[in-house]
Amino acid sequence: MKINAGCRQMVQFAGRQAVICRLRLRQWFCERAEMKRILVATDFSTRSDRALRRSILLARQYSADVTIIHVIDDDQPSRLLKAEEREAAGLLDDLAVTVREIDRVRCETRLVLGEPFEEIAETADVVRADVIVMGPHRRQALRDVFIGTTIERTIRHSFQPVIMANAVPAGRYDRVLVATDLSACSATAITKARELGILDHAKIAVVHALDTPVQSMTFRSSIPKDRLKEYFAEEEKRAAAELTEFLTKVGLQPSRSIVQCIELSAPETIGDCIREHKADLVVIGTHGRTGAEKFFLGSVAEEILRRSEIDVFVVPASSTSARLSQPQ
Repeated sequence: MKINAGCRQMVQFAGRQAVICRLRLRQWFCERAEMKRILVATDFSTRSDRALRRSILLARQYSADVTIIHVIDDDQPSRLLKAEEREAAGLLDDLAVTVREIDRVRCETRLVLGEPFEEIAETADVVRADVIVMGPHRRQALRDVFIGTTIERTIRHSFQPVIMANAVPAGRYDRVLVATDLSACSATAITKARELGILDHAKIAVVHALDTPVQSMTFRSSIPKDRLKEYFAEEEKRAAAELTEFLTKVGLQPSRSIVQCIELSAPETIGDCIREHKADLVVIGTHGRTGAEKFFLGSVAEEILRRSEIDVFVVPASSTSARLSQPQ
C-alpha cells in the first residue's frame, strides 16, 4: 500500500504535534505546585479536630504528608510549662499514631514554644508546607477587636495559604465560591487555589461584589428611581465586562459569574452568594485595591473568616508580594 507524500507529511506533522503536546503537558505538571505537605495546627480542642480531619482528607486526595503542630505559650512559670509540654507531647504522639495507622497518612509532629501565630507561620516555612489548616477560632470579643484572632494573625505573618476548617469535613470540595475584587491579590488567590488542586473537579462560581458611590442613602434619595435603576444596570454591565477580562487573564472558566451590587456590606453579599451556590468552600485573597468603586478585600476577608460557616481558603497578601517579586 503506497502513501503519497502529502499524507506522509500530514502523519509526520501530527506526530510532531503529539510530542509537543506531551512535552507541554509534562512541563505543566512539573511547574504545578501541587499539595505535598500540609501543616495543621491543633490545640486539642473539638475545633481543631475539624482541621485535622480536613487535613487528612486533603492528604489522601493529593498523596500529601501531614505535619501536626501544637504551640505552647511560654509566658508561664517553668513548672507549669514543663507539665504542659509532657502532656502535649503525649497527645501529639497519640494523634500521629492514629493518623499513620488508622488513616494511613504520612505524619510527623512539632511541639514548639512561643506565640502561636508566629510559630505556626515560621514552622510552615521550615517544613515547606504548601498550605496551613486551622480550625475555627474561639471567639473572644475584645481580643478579637484589638488584636485579631490567631488565624487572622497567622495569615498576616504567613506566606502560605490558610484553610480555616469551619464545617464538619465530609469529602472533597465540590462547590467553590471565589470572591474577587479584580485585584492582583485576588488573582494570586485564584492561581494558588488552582495550583494546589483545590479547584479540580469542583463546580466554581465567581462573585464580584460591586460597591458604588450611590449606595449610600444620601445619594439614593437624591436620584430618581428610573435614573437609579439605569445607573445600576450600567455599573453592573461595566463590572461584568471587567470581570470577564479578569477571568480571562487568570485563566479561570467558572460555571457561573456573578456581579452583585452591595446593599448592606460586601461580606453580607458574599454570604448570600455562598448560600445560593450551596458552596462548601470560599476562596478569597487579603487586601484588595482601594477606591470608591472597590471594597477592601482585606477587611472583607476578616469578616468572612469570623462569620463563615463553611471552609475558607485565604491567600495572604505576602504571597502576592512574593509572586510579584519573582523574576519573570
